[in-house]
Amino acid sequence: MPEGPEVHRAAARVREAIEGQHALAVELGLERLKAWEPVLRGQRVRSVEARGKAVLVAFESGHTVYAHGQLYGRWMVRNRGSMPETNRQLRFAVHTHAKSALLYSASEIEVVREDEVDAIPYLARIGPDVLDPAVDEKLVRARLRDSAFARRQLAHLYLDQSFLAGMGNYLRSEVLFLAQVWPTLRPADLDAATIRRLAKESLEVPRRSFATGGITVRDRLATRLKSEGLSRRAMRHYVFGRPNRACRVCEARIRKERMAGRRIYVCSGCQSEPG
Repeated sequence: MPEGPEVHRAAARVREAIEGQHALAVELGLERLKAWEPVLRGQRVRSVEARGKAVLVAFESGHTVYAHGQLYGRWMVRNRGSMPETNRQLRFAVHTHAKSALLYSASEIEVVREDEVDAIPYLARIGPDVLDPAVDEKLVRARLRDSAFARRQLAHLYLDQSFLAGMGNYLRSEVLFLAQVWPTLRPADLDAATIRRLAKESLEVPRRSFATGGITVRDRLATRLKSEGLSRRAMRHYVFGRPNRACRVCEARIRKERMAGRRIYVCSGCQSEPG
């Protein structure tokens, strides 16, 4: 499933293409939503924003299309009249004079009034979005110390959207690695310095991934690895997807584990394993 940085990047592309423009045509691929097409047609697109892993397209009429891509959803932006060749099912489209914003393969789509947006089940339960500029380290530290989260293993916590929205599997591995924290520990097990480090990386890693299109290694290391001829795929992460390879920091072997039902990657040199 795409994580917060990928969804926010998709929303940014859609925003650039259609925000402020009139929707000359709107398509909704789910039969139960077809009646909304004439309501939205001709309306100006007021805003496009991402929240966690969902995208919201708000129209001047006061209606908003909520779309969560789940595992397979994919946004595409094309010049008007140029449709991609794909076997995917078109689920939502906004066609302006110049551009078309197209969402394929998504199944979780709703049309709601503006005052109903926050009551959408996914949006009602998510925590602060790590890509929201208003979210700072102080807020993340408070979440880590909150009694609702403090006694849960970090491996589980960092997949829970009610803790921090936009987090996901590759971000989990990279954040915990850079914070030098073992995934089975709980926030309650950590001292103040480690909490500060974890809060810092919880924001810096996804924001760096958003800015770079998926690269989580720090800029200086990324520059060096590129100069050594590594492909983007080979150099983009510290530990995620690198089992049995040397850690980029300490050269210990990276391990692949399974925690909270998902693969996770750890370095026993940089992250002290309890016991």
